Order: sequence, then structure tokens, then C-alpha cells
Amino acid sequence: MAKQRSKSDFPTKICPVCQRPFTWRKKWADCWDEVKYCSERCRRQRREL
Repeated sequence: MAKQRSKSDFPTKICPVCQRPFTWRKKWADCWDEVKYCSERCRRQRREL
């Protein structure tokens, strides 16, 4: 059986809107380089700043 990875082993980025760190998710596996925002809410609020 494969050993599970710890959450701290995943790469992280800082959201430019809320300034909070967010970690890699499996759904972002193919596009991690393009991911900029931690959530849909932050993506929508980017224009308001």
C-alpha cells in the first residue's frame, strides 16, 4: 500500500487577495502553475481591490 503524504508536504502559494496561504489540491494537479487565488470568492473580489 502507498504511504499517504502529509498536508505539509504539498506545495503552497499565497493568495494575492486575502494574503492567506493555500495548499495544492488534487483538482489543481493539471493547472497548479496557473492557480492564483485560493477560492472563487477571492477570484471575484480581485477587481474590487
